[in-house]
Amino acid sequence: MTSTAQPPPSGAQAAQPEHLGHVIFIAAAAAMGGFLFGYDSAVINGAVEAIRDRYDIGSAALAQVIAIALIGCAIGAATAGRIADRIGRIRCMQISAVLFTVSAIGSALPFALYDLAFWRIVGGFAIGMASVIGPAYIAEVAPAAYRGRLGSFQQAAIVTGIAISQLVNWGILNAADGDQRGEVMGLEAWQVMLGVMVVPAVLYGLLSFAIPESPRFLISVGRDDKAREVLREVEGDKIDLDARVAEIEHAMRSEHKSVFKDLLGGTFFFKPIVWIGIGLSVFQQFVGINVAFYYSSTLWQSVGVDPTDSFLYSFTTSIINIIGTVIAMIFVDRIGRRPLALIGSVGMVIGLALEAWAFSFDLVDGKLPETQGWVALVAAHVFVLFFALSWGVVVWVFLGEMFPNRIRAAALGVAAAAQWIANWAITASFPSLADWNLSLTYVIYTVFAALSIPFVLKFVKETKGKTLEEMG
Repeated sequence: MTSTAQPPPSGAQAAQPEHLGHVIFIAAAAAMGGFLFGYDSAVINGAVEAIRDRYDIGSAALAQVIAIALIGCAIGAATAGRIADRIGRIRCMQISAVLFTVSAIGSALPFALYDLAFWRIVGGFAIGMASVIGPAYIAEVAPAAYRGRLGSFQQAAIVTGIAISQLVNWGILNAADGDQRGEVMGLEAWQVMLGVMVVPAVLYGLLSFAIPESPRFLISVGRDDKAREVLREVEGDKIDLDARVAEIEHAMRSEHKSVFKDLLGGTFFFKPIVWIGIGLSVFQQFVGINVAFYYSSTLWQSVGVDPTDSFLYSFTTSIINIIGTVIAMIFVDRIGRRPLALIGSVGMVIGLALEAWAFSFDLVDGKLPETQGWVALVAAHVFVLFFALSWGVVVWVFLGEMFPNRIRAAALGVAAAAQWIANWAITASFPSLADWNLSLTYVIYTVFAALSIPFVLKFVKETKGKTLEEMG
């Protein structure tokens, strides 16, 4: 019989660790998986046209090669929570680092198109694991007063990974005299672009040995003394450590290890809170954000931009992405998650609508008219800015916080898997949709951005300032 006695207050919500710098290092090290997530996701942007040329494939087949990694992402995300509950968060990070490393080497040295696709699936599995473990681990080790800002490290790492990948791609392209298939270090330029990921992948593996295991996992396997050490390390000596352990144990006594069937219930298969998590994930992707990172070079070239300039615009977009993420990190704990999401949705509607308008004009000599070209370029940056300062950060923070303890790992896995499936749908469909009607494609993304506003207003509750144990 589960006890209903309440544990003594621990003071965790007000805890301010004496060594905040060390807590920041722990969160940053865990978020290195997010860096690889962003890097691996976006680095393919520099290789799209080279892959099309080398293997002589059309838009539909090309889209499948680009998008197939997302199938691995969905599988990795769906299984990561279960794996983490069995072997721990740190071991999951180490497995992910190994898969990232192997994928980078394999993708850089493919024998054929199917071989490249396989290694992209492997890398996708690693991304999926990192997408779940990063925010879950950070949410479990971060003091409540800092959890929003530390949780946003995941997205900060993702956007930094995206930006670095575009900068590296641009540098390699220049080394190859603007030819994606030009020779660099004895390989074609696009192969070097994909292979460079070995460096951050190895660093991620090394950093995973320098951070502690989650106190919640330690308590779940009976290592309470070690959990107290970690809690002292991340929450400070001013809190009552025994009471804090008792608080976590009390929450865990009323739960069992989360499994898929725990998510079932309600009118439509899943519990309502799980559907809200899925909804957040789907809306985050259906606004078309990853088109800006997987296909931006191809997109700008399709409306007449020089290849080298298109790579530069991909980099400037990723810098705007970082700026927006920093804005979100500053305000996520000050004004809350919901207000940021709503502000971002409005800004995305404006940016996407302007892009749809600009792309509705016919090309003149293979280029957009000058006015429409500048509107498209500025609007693309506006869209990315508002996404980054809102949905890019708050969705990951929400998913790390919103679920009750008893279903958190499994629910986060399902929500993240839904995100990757939605990402796959957008990524796989864009080349064909763009060939059909680029302007109407952006109208579709605009509609989803607009629909996200009533969704947040009606279904999403604020999680700012609450401990994980208060979520239910």
